[in-house]
Amino acid sequence: MIVRRYTDVKVEGIKADGANGVSKRVLISEADGAPNFIMRQFTIEPGGNTPYHTHDWEHEVYVLSGTGQVRQSDGARELGVGSVVLVLPSEEHGFVNTGNTPLVILCSIPK
Repeated sequence: MIVRRYTDVKVEGIKADGANGVSKRVLISEADGAPNFIMRQFTIEPGGNTPYHTHDWEHEVYVLSGTGQVRQSDGARELGVGSVVLVLPSEEHGFVNTGNTPLVILCSIPK
């Protein structure tokens, strides 16, 4: 078992094309011995966004703080504290902070 505070995990800036004002912490991963999932915390600064992209795996997202939108092929959906999102494999998506405070989300993906 591993127990730690998220603040003990290094913050990494996201430099991907299309990313603006985004950082992440890899909270739990295969490096910790996790056999199936990776848990990440993303912080999107006001006016920031993740790239609009797609990939072959699903992920689950939980909004911890802030407000924003998740963009998808048929428009955008509003997000706030307590919102949950299932992004299916190959589904186009991107997250945007529309508020005045950081948008902080947990994101779990398969290993």
